[in-house]
Amino acid sequence: MATFIPSPSDGVWHLGPLPLRAYALGIIIGAMVAIWIGEKRFTARGGREGLISDVAIWAIPFGIVGARIYHVITDPELYFGDGRSAIDVFKIWNGGLGIWGAIAGGAVGAVIACRRYGVSFSSVADALAPGLLVAQAIGRIGNYFNQELFGKPTTKPWGLEIDAANRPDGYTQFATFHPTFLYELLWNLGAAALLIAIDRKLKLTGGRAFALYVMLYTAGRFWIEQLRIDEVNHLGPFRLNVWTSIVLFLLATAYFVATRNRTRDDKPADVEPAESE
Repeated sequence: MATFIPSPSDGVWHLGPLPLRAYALGIIIGAMVAIWIGEKRFTARGGREGLISDVAIWAIPFGIVGARIYHVITDPELYFGDGRSAIDVFKIWNGGLGIWGAIAGGAVGAVIACRRYGVSFSSVADALAPGLLVAQAIGRIGNYFNQELFGKPTTKPWGLEIDAANRPDGYTQFATFHPTFLYELLWNLGAAALLIAIDRKLKLTGGRAFALYVMLYTAGRFWIEQLRIDEVNHLGPFRLNVWTSIVLFLLATAYFVATRNRTRDDKPADVEPAESE
């Protein structure tokens, strides 16, 4: 009986000449689930059916570009310098999407779409909040198939077996590592359930559900990030993503507290899409 979690031998399957990559599949399925959850929440709040799907057409490509830009900016040594090829910047199927860039880029796309469709951005963000956590959980499965972003060595029964070729320098003698992909997957699913429960009780509007999403996600990312051993840039004692989590947690918490007495009805504008000119 295995006392560890085995890693997949391959993360790419071929349908004839077409490669089907687990990493990309996870992102696509996650996005579809987030849209489905967002649609249900948005229409329950009085919004137009199909609006979230319309917004997603703008938000998803902006989010992917933003995620890649963030990753490249924060880890430039992976793509530039001796022995590196800048063309790898465009090979997103090999992994390397920064969640903060995805959120920022996706927000830009969503703002553009919300202005186009005459709906408040905060109502869309609040509707999408728990679905984003579920999407991020599903997306982590791609890291599992790629055997990447795992944590420190461990002999726990839930340790993740990593092939020798994928172990970083200094850790080649270890076979099993903390499955940080699984920790974040479970954390995100639990956070999504908690967010929905709190939202049902408090009826969060005006961007407060989205702020709570940021608070819950960054709280988990803070401790999970510190288990990881992949090479990244540091600022003082912490990895750059840990600092990002701290800053965003504080900003989201400040917003959530400052708007605790907000009574404004944030019902979405129920309008038809603007006609194309």
